[in-house]
Amino acid sequence: MRYGLFADVIVLVHLLFVLFVMFGVLFALRWPGTIWVHGPALIWGLVVEFADLTCPLTPLENRLRVAAGEAGSREDFLSQWLVTVLYPEFLTRDLQFFLGGSLLFMNIGLYAYVARKRSNRRPTKREEAYPSTGDPAGPREGERL
Repeated sequence: MRYGLFADVIVLVHLLFVLFVMFGVLFALRWPGTIWVHGPALIWGLVVEFADLTCPLTPLENRLRVAAGEAGSREDFLSQWLVTVLYPEFLTRDLQFFLGGSLLFMNIGLYAYVARKRSNRRPTKREEAYPSTGDPAGPREGERL
C-alpha cells in the first residue's frame, strides 16, 4: 500500500514538474527570480525531450509500482489519468520533436517579453528619490553609488 502511494506521489510530482517546465516562464512575469529555477528545469525538459532520454522519475515510479505488487497497473482514477497525460500512447518521436520545439520557441518568446518588460519598467518613487540604491538610508557598506 505504501509503495503504491509513493508511486502516485511520484506521478503527481512528475506532472507538476512537466507543467512547471512548460509554463514556469509565466511566473517570471511576476517574480523575476523564478528564472533561476525555471531555466535549469527548462533545459532539463528540453534535453529529455530532444535526446529521447527517460526521466529518472519514470523508473522510480515503475519500481515502486512493482514493489507495491501492482506490476505496472494503476487501479485508482487519479493515477491512471495522470499517467495517461504524461505518457500518451500516440506520442511518436516526430511529435516529441514538435513538442520540444514548440516549448523552446514559446519560452524564447516569453523570456524576450519578460526581458523587454523589465527593461522598460518605470522606476518607483523610492528609486526616483534615491537613484543610487532606492533606499533612503543610502548605500550600504561596500555598495557603490
